[in-house]
Amino acid sequence: QVQLVQSGGGLVQAGDSVRLSCAASGHTFSQYAIGWFRRAPGQDQDLVGVISADGNTLYYEPSVKGRFTIFRDNAKNTAYLQMDNVRPEDTAVYYCNADGKGPYGNGYLHGRFWGQGTQVTVSS
Repeated sequence: QVQLVQSGGGLVQAGDSVRLSCAASGHTFSQYAIGWFRRAPGQDQDLVGVISADGNTLYYEPSVKGRFTIFRDNAKNTAYLQMDNVRPEDTAVYYCNADGKGPYGNGYLHGRFWGQGTQVTVSS
């Protein structure tokens, strides 16, 4: 079992930067790929990006590529979503997820373990 606790987020202005953290309990964090998902108001949950267990493979959804960066520190059992140059359309609740499967792309399937979600609101 892995428990994921998220922090960060809040209200920011367009063009700002914000970092989300996803801290895991347990001793198996380094075995899991970590996916970041988001759900905008009235929309389905979408994949934002994925980082492999060893941190060497990354995928970003096209609308965030070049602006968002996913990284992890397995020694600290923590994954991060660095969001730069945010836009109003990035407004959503963001979730981290562990133990996903599948190709690192649109076919990536979420895993069993979810963070509690954190709201990011970008004002124009």
